[in-house]
Amino acid sequence: MSNDFKPAPIKALITIADLQKIDIRVGRILTVEDLTGSDKLVKLTVSFGDHNRTVLAGIKQERTDPKQIQGMQALFLMNLPPKKMLGVTSEAMLFDIGYEDRLTPVLAVPENEIPDGARAG
Repeated sequence: MSNDFKPAPIKALITIADLQKIDIRVGRILTVEDLTGSDKLVKLTVSFGDHNRTVLAGIKQERTDPKQIQGMQALFLMNLPPKKMLGVTSEAMLFDIGYEDRLTPVLAVPENEIPDGARAG
């Protein structure tokens, strides 16, 4: 770890009502597939308990083998509008830690197994 890391300033205050608009859930990454035509994106199939979603994640260059996260649980932002990239629609956003600070990102994961679809907050 770098000893010269300086945390970014804290963002502007929000209200509890703002926080309650955000839907973050635990999902299990069932598959990780290469997305042809992209040097950054992979296609994840993620279980949220009662349904699966397709999630595009820009992790291809961050890991020697992106498939190493297959089978893991992680946190996902559920209520962003779907976004189509390279002909595939992404239906959630994978939460990671470090990217915004130009650190090698790591997944935000629950400390123990928890049911897929469980909400954070």
